[in-house]
Amino acid sequence: MNTYFSATLIAMFAALSACQQSPEIIAEADAKAPVASASVKSPVVIELYQSQGCSSCPPANVAVNAAADQPGVIALSFAVTYWDRLGWKDIFGDKAYTQRQYDYAHALGNPNVYTPQIVINGKTAITGIKSGELAKSIASAKGLSGGPSIDITGDKVMIGKGNGAANIWMVRYDPRTQNVAIRSGENTGRNLPHKNIVRSLTKLGEWKGAVQGYTLSSAPNKGLKTAILVQRPGAGPIIAAKVI
Repeated sequence: MNTYFSATLIAMFAALSACQQSPEIIAEADAKAPVASASVKSPVVIELYQSQGCSSCPPANVAVNAAADQPGVIALSFAVTYWDRLGWKDIFGDKAYTQRQYDYAHALGNPNVYTPQIVINGKTAITGIKSGELAKSIASAKGLSGGPSIDITGDKVMIGKGNGAANIWMVRYDPRTQNVAIRSGENTGRNLPHKNIVRSLTKLGEWKGAVQGYTLSSAPNKGLKTAILVQRPGAGPIIAAKVI
C-alpha cells in the first residue's frame, strides 16, 4: 500500500472515529461565535484543515465560519487534497495546504494527518466537530505573544526585532461565505458554506531576529485579504500575526 493511499485511509478512519465518539456533533443552530480573550494586536490563529469530500468536515466548517468574524481571531480554512480521489475533488484544494498539514503532524507528534483538524496558534489541535469545542478552545487560548512587531505599508511588510528564528508566511484568503454544491462523493447533494477560504500560501522568507523587510506581491483578486504569520521553523508555534 503506498504512503499516499495509506494516509487517506487513516484520515478516513480518524474522521469516522471522531464522529462515532462525539454524540453532540455541531449543527448549524449550535454554532455560536466564541468570545476570544485575545485582541487584534495579539490574536488567536485557527487553521482548519478539511475537504469537501469528507463527510465529517461540515460540522468543523460551521464552527470556523461562526468564529471567522470574531475580533481577535484569525480564521483560515485550508482545503487538503488527499480526499480528492474518493469521488469529489475539492475546488479549493492545493497540495501546498496538504503539505502544511503534514508538517504540523510531524511537529505535533501525530502519526498521520486527518480531517477535520483545527490547529490553534500552531501549538495544539482539535477536530472541532463537538458542539462548543472550538468556542471553548478559543476562549481559553492566549493571544500570540513573544513575537516581533508586524508593520505593513503599501507592498512592504516589516518584521521588527525579536528573539530566535521564524518563517514569514503570506496567506491570501477569501473572507466571503461561498456555498458550494457537492455533486458526488460522501457529501453528495449537500450545499456546503465556506468562509475565509485560503487561496494561496507563500513563504516570504526567513527571519532571524533583526528588523527585516519583505515585498508583498499583488493580490490576484481585490476581494482577498492577506494574513502575515510569523512562525517558528518546522511548523512550530505562531508567535505573531496580522491581517491586512
